[in-house]
Amino acid sequence: MLDIHEFVLRVRIASDIVETWVEEGWLRPQRTDKGLAFTEMDVSRAQLIRDLREDLGVNQEGVAIILDLIDQMHGLRKTLRELCEAVGGQPTDLQQQILADMRSRRPIPMKGPESP
Repeated sequence: MLDIHEFVLRVRIASDIVETWVEEGWLRPQRTDKGLAFTEMDVSRAQLIRDLREDLGVNQEGVAIILDLIDQMHGLRKTLRELCEAVGGQPTDLQQQILADMRSRRPIPMKGPESP
């Protein structure tokens, strides 16, 4: 865990910016009796926010949307991983039945007009 001083040095941003990002909910460090404690995940997230803001010029609303979409994607990946583990623990015949059912639900690709 990193305290705010270590975090600021590592991410190369001012502490008031970190505080703003925490207030916005963009960063969610743990709160301890010694203050904020940041993880490596917080470092990566802050670097992404910094890159979005500084390098790509994404505005505040855009950053919030991007972070929300990333959080949703991570949540869905976690759910999918758990589902795969649950299916993987089932008997082989049930796994095959689930797989066949999934395949039957896929839309049939539409064929475009033939090129001359």
